[in-house]
Amino acid sequence: MNDMTTKPLIQPVVLSGGSGTRLWPLSREKYPKQLLPLIGADSLLQGTVRRVEGIAGVELAPPMVVCNEEYRFVIAEQLRLMGKPGTIVLEPTGRNTAPALTLAALSAIKNGADPVLLVMPSDHVIVDLQAFQNTVAEGTVLAEGGAIVTFGITPDAPETGYGYIQSGSAYRVPSGRQESGSAKVIARFVEKPNLETAQAYLRDGSYLWNSGLFMMRASVWLAAMQVCRPDILHACQSAWDQGSSDGEFVRVAKEAFAKCPSDSIDYAVMERIAAQVSLADAAPGALPPAVVLPLNAGWSDVGAWDALWQVLPKDASGNVTQGDVLLQDCRNTLALSEGRLVACVGVSDLVVVETADAILVAHHDKTQDVKKIVDILKKQGRAEGSIHRKVFRPWGWYDSIDMGERFQVKRIVVKPGGTLSLQMHHHRAEHWIVVSGTAKVTRGDETVLLSENQSTFIPLGTRHRLENPGRVPLEMIEVQSGSYLGEDDIVRFEDVYGR
Repeated sequence: MNDMTTKPLIQPVVLSGGSGTRLWPLSREKYPKQLLPLIGADSLLQGTVRRVEGIAGVELAPPMVVCNEEYRFVIAEQLRLMGKPGTIVLEPTGRNTAPALTLAALSAIKNGADPVLLVMPSDHVIVDLQAFQNTVAEGTVLAEGGAIVTFGITPDAPETGYGYIQSGSAYRVPSGRQESGSAKVIARFVEKPNLETAQAYLRDGSYLWNSGLFMMRASVWLAAMQVCRPDILHACQSAWDQGSSDGEFVRVAKEAFAKCPSDSIDYAVMERIAAQVSLADAAPGALPPAVVLPLNAGWSDVGAWDALWQVLPKDASGNVTQGDVLLQDCRNTLALSEGRLVACVGVSDLVVVETADAILVAHHDKTQDVKKIVDILKKQGRAEGSIHRKVFRPWGWYDSIDMGERFQVKRIVVKPGGTLSLQMHHHRAEHWIVVSGTAKVTRGDETVLLSENQSTFIPLGTRHRLENPGRVPLEMIEVQSGSYLGEDDIVRFEDVYGR
C-alpha cells in the first residue's frame, strides 16, 4: 500500500472573521489585523497558513479560509502570493465560530472525504513552530480516534483577558488504554476571571488558557452539532445546499444563512460535552469526548498593542520599533511608523502608532481601551474608525491623498490584468493622468490607450472603465470634482469581480 494512503489527511481551516479594533489604527473594520504583516513579512493570516507546513506523518489538504465577503479578494490575493490557492468559504453575515466551522465541515465532506479539521483563528501568533507542529501531530491521533481536541496554553501569568479550561483526568481512548501523551479530559470551561481568581487558577496548575485552536474529524463535528445545536446545523445545511461556487469562492445562500443562530464553538458544543448536559435527543455515547492538550509554543492572540509588544524582538531597553522611528532615552516603548518620522524622547511604557490618517498614543496598561476610541469614531460617523486612507480592491488599490470642498485627489494602482467595473457617476467628473504603465480607457462609445504623461477627462454621467492591459502595474492620479464625492456614487453596469 502506498504510504500516502496511510497518512491522516488534515484540512487546515482558518477562521478569519474578527475586526481587531484594539489594534487600531493599523487594524480597521474593512482591513483587520489578520491581513496585516505585524510579525515579519507575512500577514497574520499568511503566517497561520504557513505554520502547518511540515507536520510529520500527515497529508495536508489545501487551506480553507472562512471569512466575511468584505475580505475575500485580499485573502485570495494573499494566498496566491504564497502559492497556496485554496477554498474560500464566504459568510454573508457574521454568525460566530460554530456556524463558520459547520460550513467548513460541510465543505470538507462534499467529495466523500472525512479529513481531520485543524481549526485556527487567522490572527494568532505562534513563536515555537516545532513545538506547535509536534502538539498538532499528537492531536491528530486523538482526533482520528473520534475526539474533539482543543489546545490549552500553559499560563505564565494571572491573565484576566483570556478564558480558561480546567483539565481533568488523563484521557483514555475508547478501548480503555490510557493514552501515552498529555491529553486530559476537559473538566470545565471558565469565562474571563478577575485578578484574584486568575491568581488562584495559576496556583492550582490544572487551568490552561483557551487558545481557540481545535481538531476533529469533519463528521464528528457535524454529529456533535446534530446533538447539541441541530438548529445551527440545519440552517447551515440549508444555506450550503442553496449555495454556489465562483472560482475559488464558495458562496452560501444569504437569506438561509441569515436565519442561522449565532454561537461559538465553545458554547455550542465544547461546554455541553464538558458539562455532560442532558439533551432530549442525546443517546448514550452520542457526544464525542472533549480533550485538551497543553501547548507550549509561544502563543499569543495579539489582542492588543501590549500583546504585540510582548512577542516582537526588543532592544536592550525593551523598545520595539518599526518604520521610520527615532528613540532617545526611552524604555519599554512600542513605536511604529507607516510613513512619517516618529521621534520619542524620555518616555516609558508607551505605544505610538503612526498611519497616514491617524496617530495613536497610549500607555501599555490602557491598550485594551483603544476599542473605546473606535466606538467614538463610529458614533461620530468618521471613516477612520472603519477604513484606511489606502483602500484595497480586487483590481489593485487607491489612496486618497488630498481632498477638500468639491474635489478629491487619489493615487490609483491597477495590477496587471486588473479591470475596474464599467460604471458611471451622477455627481462627479474625473480627470485621469497616467504616471507609469499603460491604461486602456473606455469612455462612452470610444476606447483609447494612454501611456505615461497622457491624460483623459471623464465628464459627469459618462459610462467609463479603466483597465491595465500591460505586464507592469498601472499607476495613475485621479482628480475628482463635483457636488458629491462619496464611494457610493457608483452605478455599475458590468463587473468581472461580481460586485
